Parts: sequence; structure tokens; C-alpha cells
Amino acid sequence: MTTLEILQQAQLARRPLALAGTDAKDAALEEMAVALVAAKEEILAANRRDLDAARGKTSEVMLDRLALTPTRLTEMAKGMREVAALPDPVGAVLRKIVRPNGLLIEKTAVPMGVIAIIYESRPNVTSDAAALAIKAGSACVLRCGREAWASCHAIVTALRRGLRQAGLPETAVSLVEDTSHESARVLMTANGLVDLLIPRGGAGLIRACVESATVPCIQTGTGICHIYVDKDADPDMALSIVENAKASRPSVCNAAEVCLVHRDVAAAFLPRLQRLLVQNRTEAGLTPVELRLDRRAAALCPGVPAGPRDFDTEFLDYTLAVAVVDDLEAAIDHIALHSTHHSEAIVTENVEAANRFTACVDSAAVYVNASTRFTDGGEFGLGCEMGISTQKLHARGPMGLAELCSYKYVIHGSGQVRGGTGIHPRSSC
Repeated sequence: MTTLEILQQAQLARRPLALAGTDAKDAALEEMAVALVAAKEEILAANRRDLDAARGKTSEVMLDRLALTPTRLTEMAKGMREVAALPDPVGAVLRKIVRPNGLLIEKTAVPMGVIAIIYESRPNVTSDAAALAIKAGSACVLRCGREAWASCHAIVTALRRGLRQAGLPETAVSLVEDTSHESARVLMTANGLVDLLIPRGGAGLIRACVESATVPCIQTGTGICHIYVDKDADPDMALSIVENAKASRPSVCNAAEVCLVHRDVAAAFLPRLQRLLVQNRTEAGLTPVELRLDRRAAALCPGVPAGPRDFDTEFLDYTLAVAVVDDLEAAIDHIALHSTHHSEAIVTENVEAANRFTACVDSAAVYVNASTRFTDGGEFGLGCEMGISTQKLHARGPMGLAELCSYKYVIHGSGQVRGGTGIHPRSSC
């Protein structure tokens, strides 16, 4: 089936989904979760084919993004059930206005319609996106990267089985069969068929969508995330946060890529950071973090001299750019110059410094004394997420159910007409 035909089929699911009540949608999500777990062997076999094809062509951390395990499948099903347990956003009255003439105006949340998602090598996005779209009363059309197609096809097959079991149209969740650039172009320009386009992936994909899309598009930016270690930071806390933000899962967008350290504590802090991320990890048989150091940091600990682009790179690997800054204002200025406005953190015991940092840093998520790795729909209590929006219009930060709805005004009257020039139908000339 062509991409255009898939979109046309998705349109047919709009009305049944919009009319489905909360109980029907929640029952469908439960059936989809059950079907996902029941298809474990088929999905894992498909994932092994994807992994075998990718080995030798991609890094280990990118293979980790692609890999599925029984535990990850269980977590995917759990995420779908968590979405089912959330309040239904559709039909919620966001604002109520009663006018002097008696009109009751209700700003009411409604389904988006058909949501297209272009993503790359993370198969778990498939179930996350499907669950959120169904709960929000919308159909979703998924277009994954070719490296993950077998895994995503097996997942979608299971999810559609669950939809059929629940009595909702299986075309509410569809996977584009063509993984060429042409299918992405069709989704970007499918005016009248796609109500919202969400790209999830690297800078090239997001730039292509933002520049080429003629349908409404949410910009989910890359994650050049910063951690600033202030002069008043607890050093042990700072080390723990940087290690978690960089090394727990470096291939995801909320991993830290840059560490900024106040000059007053750099001489004591940076050698400890080097021991923790490089020496200790090497001795433990773990992949060490390569430190890309600016001139001032390089004078204080071993590492690789930072290149001209290292502070503007989303490494998605065991690599961390490190710089020494003069003060809080210099850290804020550095972040403003290099950030992609995803997630930034300050480690400090100084309340005034924390407040200034949160007020001045213009990113979707700004942390005080916590790892950037928490920028995630599940961690924010939104269930799973459709992506992390780094723009300011419509949605910002983790995109949950509310961000997948639009709204309309529903107005209740009792015969009101505007102005006084009309003739009452019961009057005679």
C-alpha cells in the first residue's frame, strides 16, 4: 500500500475514534498491551533481524537504541496501560465563559485527527505513539527508519490485532511501508490528510521536516543538554548527576553533552570527574567517557582538546564536552549560545543562583540539582510521550495527551442574535 493510500485509510478512522468514549479507548489500549506481550517472540525475532543487519554499520550505543528485550517489551506494555489510566483529555472544558447576553462559551479539547510521526531507530516509539494517539482520539501514521522496520512492523501488527479485538478500526495505527525519503516527503506535504506532523530523530531529519513540511509540524529538537556545576555546588552531588546524565544511556536526547564548571571549583572538581568517568569506568570494564576539554579545562585534567564544533554537537555517545566558565552569568551566556533548548541543569546550594539560572535559561526543561535524564513523559507523569518539543508554540517539553489535542469553542445559546437590525420571525410588516 502506498503512503498516500495509508493516509486515506487513516482518515476513515477519524470519526470512530472521535466518537469512542473513554471506556472504549481504555479497553483498546488494554487489548493492544495484551497483544504486544503475546507477540513477544515474533517481535524479538524481528528485532534480531534488524540488529543483525545493523551490526558493523552503527555504533554500540545506537544498537542499544534499536534493541528490544523481554524487559523492554514489558515496559512498553506497561507504558500503554499507564496511558489508559490517565484522564481522558478529549471533551475537557478548558475554559468556560458566560456572556452578559446569556451565551455559554466553552473552550473544549478535541482530537487532532490524523497524526504522522517520522522517527528513526527506536522501536519503542511505535507503541508510545500509538497509545497516546488512541487515547487522544486520533489516528496515527508511523514512518520508522529502515534499520528498525522489521521490529516496528511486528509491533504494529500486534497493536492492530488488539484494536480489532476491541472493536476499533485497525487503520487507527498504521506503519508506512516505504522507508525511502519519498515517503517522508509525502507525509510532509499531505495537506488535508495529516493534521500534525511530529519528527523524532537527529538534526537532519528535524531540519528537513521544519524546512519542507507544508502540514503543521512540531519541532522536536536535538538535545545538546548542559550541566553547570556552580561554585556553591555539592561536589559529590554534582559528580553523581553528571555521571547519570552522561553515562546512564548516552544515546538518548536527554543525555548531557556539555559540562560547564565554575572556575573557583574547577581545579578540585575536574580531576575527580575524570577519575569517575574515565578511570573508574575503564577499571570496571565499562566504556569510558571521552572528555573534550576547552583550554582551561585541559590545564586541569587529562582529555582530548575540544574542537571548534564540540560544544555544538549532540554526540549520542560516551563523549562529553567540558568547559571552565568564570561565573554563573558566563554559564548562562554559554548555554544561550550553544543550547538546542531541550534540557539544562544547575548544581548549586545557592538559592539565588538557582533562581537566576531557571529564570534566564530558555529551555523546555530546566533543572536544579537533578539529572537531565528525567526529561521524559513517563518521568513527568504524562504516561509515555510523543517527543520532546523544543519550540514554544502549541507544545513545549515532553508531549503527552494534552499536547496531542486541539480545541474548539462550543457555544450554547437560547435564541440570541447579534445586533438589533434583524426582524423577529413572528413580526409582520
